[in-house]
Amino acid sequence: MALTDTTMLGMANRFKVKIDNGQYDLGSWSQVDGLDVKWDLAEYRAGDGGNQRWYFPANTHYSVVKLTRAASKESQLVRKWLDSTSFKWEPQTGMVTLLDSMGEEITGWDLKHVMPLRWSVSGFEAGASKVATETLELHHMGFLLDEKKF
Repeated sequence: MALTDTTMLGMANRFKVKIDNGQYDLGSWSQVDGLDVKWDLAEYRAGDGGNQRWYFPANTHYSVVKLTRAASKESQLVRKWLDSTSFKWEPQTGMVTLLDSMGEEITGWDLKHVMPLRWSVSGFEAGASKVATETLELHHMGFLLDEKKF
């Protein structure tokens, strides 16, 4: 079966990250974790209903998004963004975009109210022959369009 434009697959090793509609393009990353959502369960039971219960989704919880890649010139882009948010944070939107093997966008996650939690670069050791990595952890208020309008 030949793949068409509508059946292109997202590649787990191809994605990019931008903050505030591309104002800060943080580049490509080799690993992302935490793009998940979980709901608490609200359970209701009527006093005269015996054992009958009703279940509804309650509070929504999102995990911290953790990005990892080899340290490179793109690391300076992260530092520039962090310089702009340190003690001056304002709500920003982050975008994680999954790409196909041709570099075309498959899908994305708009992260609301992104705030950096941690940025680290692995330790340096002269006797080791390994690549230095950087890790960026982002807190956010979600990626679903489930906000209640008042």
